Amino acid sequence: MAIPVRVALRLGRREFAPSLALTLLMAALAAVFGLLGHWQWRLGERRAAQYARFERGAAHVIALGGAPLSSVPLYQRISVHGRYDGAHQFLLDNSIQDGADGYEVLTPLLRSGAAAVLVDRGWVAFTGSRARLPDTYLATRGPVTVIGRVGPLPVAGLSFGRAPPPPGPHWPKVTSFPRPAELSAALGRPLATRIILLDPAAAHGYVRDWTLPGMPALENWGYAIQWWAFALTAGVIWLILSLRRSHR
Repeated sequence: MAIPVRVALRLGRREFAPSLALTLLMAALAAVFGLLGHWQWRLGERRAAQYARFERGAAHVIALGGAPLSSVPLYQRISVHGRYDGAHQFLLDNSIQDGADGYEVLTPLLRSGAAAVLVDRGWVAFTGSRARLPDTYLATRGPVTVIGRVGPLPVAGLSFGRAPPPPGPHWPKVTSFPRPAELSAALGRPLATRIILLDPAAAHGYVRDWTLPGMPALENWGYAIQWWAFALTAGVIWLILSLRRSHR
């Protein structure tokens, strides 16, 4: 049962008399909206920091040598020596470029004294038939120096979107959001958990326009402002509903 709280505030023919139930309800809503706004604002700050790191990573190239990819920050540009294994490539399914379906081409780079690393050589278009894969033949067989950014292996938002590499001797293998261990098992050798995003100007690549996945920081901040506006609206509704016609 609502317990009216009378206050000595008269506004013409009305008085301000909020009930306890209404006050608690609107206070709870305002608190939830405020917390959601704070959460989105913090997400925006983290996204802004990621974008700043993405931009800093392009400033110079680090020669990695035999060090693991995990020894440098994500999205740092590096140079790595090795040899492409063009006979054992993976095609990452469910890749979209300018609204068109296609694949990301992952080619192993074999390194001396270090785990192999997958190089994302870019996007190729879907041929129109699952039975006819795009031609990703790689002519080079000798040593190469690969320049690109250190990146994460794409991760599925939902578990049912995953499809590990199929067994058998047939290559390239089409896969969707695989785990590093699955790729390593299919390849039959140790494999770095991070990948290299081949520089757009580098040779042996396809369509490459590397950007950070997810929404930009401004969108998170926009959502934060919306949630805070909802909190303010809850307060305004509380004020309006608490104004009652005076019987005096």
